[in-house]
Amino acid sequence: MSAVVDVAAVDLGASSGRVIVGHLGAGRMTLTEAYRFPNVPVRVGGTLHWDILGLWRGVLDGLRAAGPVTSIGVDSWAVDYGLLDAAGALLGNPVHYRDARTEGVAERVAGRVGEERLYATTGLQRLPFNTLYQLVAAAGTPQLDTADRLLLIPDLITYWLTGRLGAELTNASTTQLYDLSRRAWATDLMAEVGIPATLFPPLHAPGVRIGPVRPDLELPGTPQVVAVASHDTASAVVGVPATGERFAYLSCGTWSLAGVELDTPVLTEASRRANFTNEVGIDGTIRYLRNVMGLWLLQESLRTWGTADLPDLLRRAADEPALRSVVDPDDPVFLPPGDMPGRIAEACRQTGEPVPDSRAATVRCVLDSLALAHRRVVRQAQELSGRQVDTVHLVGGGARNELLCQLTADACGLPVVAGPVEATALGNILVQARAAGAVRGDLPALRALLRETQHLVRYDPRRDRAAAWAAADGRVGGSGRGTAA
Repeated sequence: MSAVVDVAAVDLGASSGRVIVGHLGAGRMTLTEAYRFPNVPVRVGGTLHWDILGLWRGVLDGLRAAGPVTSIGVDSWAVDYGLLDAAGALLGNPVHYRDARTEGVAERVAGRVGEERLYATTGLQRLPFNTLYQLVAAAGTPQLDTADRLLLIPDLITYWLTGRLGAELTNASTTQLYDLSRRAWATDLMAEVGIPATLFPPLHAPGVRIGPVRPDLELPGTPQVVAVASHDTASAVVGVPATGERFAYLSCGTWSLAGVELDTPVLTEASRRANFTNEVGIDGTIRYLRNVMGLWLLQESLRTWGTADLPDLLRRAADEPALRSVVDPDDPVFLPPGDMPGRIAEACRQTGEPVPDSRAATVRCVLDSLALAHRRVVRQAQELSGRQVDTVHLVGGGARNELLCQLTADACGLPVVAGPVEATALGNILVQARAAGAVRGDLPALRALLRETQHLVRYDPRRDRAAAWAAADGRVGGSGRGTAA
């Protein structure tokens, strides 16, 4: 490190937002959570929206709580967007990707364009709520007809902070409207499906200085806003403390994003059929991955139960019979909010699995099923990409779940290195720090700093469980769909 800086990471997740300050200098890196605020969707007139103005208020409150910083970087979930009119005003709250408006749209688009061409151009897995499908679903609406610009969520917050329009590359690559070969917006595809290419602002890479914060916001100091890897998974992959190339990553939270890091995309027919995605990372890398529903099943179960004690449930789940009941987490029935324990029980009935008879048994079913999904994706990623791995790095909130980490190691038959929990914020902060000159070097150098400064826990696979996991995998099989944002 060659300088001492404080930078602020604005990290917007599906259920909450945070502002985290990273202090870097003298070979050290520390994080302080300055502020946390809820992210609660709102249903109006049958449509599910994000409360974007509530999030904006939380961002400003968090940045004021953070105090003076050198720079600010914004990351969030993918695919969702706000529409601006010609004067730059927001035309309504962004629609939530869990809204039902995109049902059946992917099939219509495939019938018009063809799945093979879509994949050859964009390299994206087919998810029902990709930005492409959201915009086709919105065709003919007054908002879209009036819109002058479209900004993905982190680009919208950045615009409100600076007054400058742009589209950060890692998040743009998740829209199914980015041409991997041309490294530009897929304007031909847009024209074919009736999406105006004029909606989309110029692209820029992570590390670019966007500009100073607007003075009328009255934030502390005179911070610059820096483009980070604004798709939260892209920042989380920066935060993977791996060595070399022989690793798989699991960014595990509401969603599990599992895959390998490559130099070039995999656009084969086998990859398309397996529903793997090629998303852009920093420094020219490709995040080759498939999405798994993730801890959403556990989170919605806890919400349904209301007063459940998660640490106690996890302790009791560890004592439940292993692999007694398993489901496919990627079944679309688990996608919407609702009575998740009831859906899990019904899925077990329909597939002949024993129905969980307690909350602890339901939790064990969720974690066993998620570990099986991790196993399938890690194995498929190796087969399809030709990149063999010897370690799985599990980052994000799931790294706190010791039972899930051990089950994932057992299922994959590979050691799991858990941590850092705050991989997304760390990846955001490291890109800012490099732009400020406080950290030097390439992506491996950034990861070396993580290994020196972050707490990591290793889980070795229990080899005597291998046959049981293989048998359980055969019971589920896996859909290969992928269902996360």
